[in-house]
Amino acid sequence: MADLFDDYPVGLAWDEMLDRGGEVRPAYGNVHSALAQLSADDLRARADALARSYLAEGVTFDLAGEERPFPLDVAPRVLTSQEWDQVAPGVAQRVRALEAFLADVYGPQKAVADGVVPRGLIVSSTHFHRAARGIQPPNGVRVHVSGIDLIRDEAGTFRVLEDNVRVPSGVSYVLSNRRAMARTFPELFATLRIRPVQDYPRRLLAALTAAAPAGVDDPTVVVLTPGVHNSAYFEHSLLARTMGVELVEGRDLFCAGGRVWMRTTHGRRRVDVVYRRVDDDFLDPVAFRSDSLLGSPGLMTCARAGSVTIANAVGNGVADDKLVYTYLPDLIRYYLGEEPLLANVDTWRLEDPGALEEVLDRLDELVVKPVDGSGGKGLVVGPQASRRELDALRGRLVADPRGWIAQPVVQLSTVPTLIGDSLRPRHVDLRPFAVNDGEQVWVLPGGLTRVALPEGQLVVNSSQGGGSKDTWVLGDAAARRGGPREHPAPATPQAQAASPVPIDANPTDDLHAQASQQQQALAERPETLEAPC
Repeated sequence: MADLFDDYPVGLAWDEMLDRGGEVRPAYGNVHSALAQLSADDLRARADALARSYLAEGVTFDLAGEERPFPLDVAPRVLTSQEWDQVAPGVAQRVRALEAFLADVYGPQKAVADGVVPRGLIVSSTHFHRAARGIQPPNGVRVHVSGIDLIRDEAGTFRVLEDNVRVPSGVSYVLSNRRAMARTFPELFATLRIRPVQDYPRRLLAALTAAAPAGVDDPTVVVLTPGVHNSAYFEHSLLARTMGVELVEGRDLFCAGGRVWMRTTHGRRRVDVVYRRVDDDFLDPVAFRSDSLLGSPGLMTCARAGSVTIANAVGNGVADDKLVYTYLPDLIRYYLGEEPLLANVDTWRLEDPGALEEVLDRLDELVVKPVDGSGGKGLVVGPQASRRELDALRGRLVADPRGWIAQPVVQLSTVPTLIGDSLRPRHVDLRPFAVNDGEQVWVLPGGLTRVALPEGQLVVNSSQGGGSKDTWVLGDAAARRGGPREHPAPATPQAQAASPVPIDANPTDDLHAQASQQQQALAERPETLEAPC
């Protein structure tokens, strides 16, 4: 172990394996012991075997047009059952509040009338779609799947970094990482009680089935993908396969007689639930972008008629807006009558002239983010930016304060990561995935830990060259007796008093070719299709 941890630095960040004195934290005792029995060559050999298996199995991610194995670090991240029992209820609470907010946004807008959020916040959001107003999901669920990004600050406290309730990606890597790590460290899986993740496809299918239109006893569910050029195509195909449903592209669907149909070799087949992995703007060329060849004309008409369910719901992106994020603690109090279980990262709203002035004076100390950004795109880390970059950013903030938020630089927690032939601290975040079936919000134990591989890097997104770790949630006796814990989702959230917030024919070959070209062009801009993990 001395070789692997030679000169392991202890910095400002909370290291999840080693405390400030270099002592091993209790959760990592068994992992530390297992690593102690390996030489650097042994650990590197296991890491290389992981990478080869991922490439052979097609567990890949498209980065800048190059298909490469999704980076999985050989050292796992470990959470105790006590830590997870703080995280999971907080994630579930957030999902319930987001559900209530979206139902209100596309319904009566009581939060606006009661002064909790300004109307301008909603209507100015890039992802607020009037075409979705008035559409009532059959079982009241708009956020069937969510990915709530968490970080751990310098004190070891979990905080919410952002919400993802449009088309959150990355769960396929959670499933693949677990299978690969079970092969890599069978001795640890034999001795530790690690909560399983393989139930996710069944849970997701059950939630999608529960969302089917009324009166449909045996619904047909499909996964709608933009196509093979999308960076998350591996995930789309894996989820369709593990759920036992069809993977379709837009040209495989058509609308007729007020219903959605799928073309099959045996004729048309009615579709009841579309788990779409296509962004709103490309989903229906009649309602949104007329040049889109990735969706299917008429989908929104059928959704409005109640003959098909689109999951996640169209228009959810307004809840992903990073300015809306700053209001979530108050929205939790307003809709649920509860105190937030997970805190936000401190955030400046630049629409406030005082906040804008302060941020402009401290640009070289802060992280500045576009409110509709994803995958780390557009983010500026002030201490790492050049004077020219900060001057250009200053102009953008003054011209469009609504389009940005600012946050202090948080030293994300670190986990030992294999770099070369030794273990070194690297910053991580965590994306727990939650599934809402209308009765329960189930949070997948662990989620996707993303790791920034370059030294000192705080941007962990895989689209920015980051990797991942398998996240192990250790079980306890109560969890084993009672099974996975679930969190009730209210059928009809009631607004609570609150104070204002202070701060038809088959496509031709030509159309097929155009669709492929559109996939390839948009693959270079993955944020327009699906937020990269």
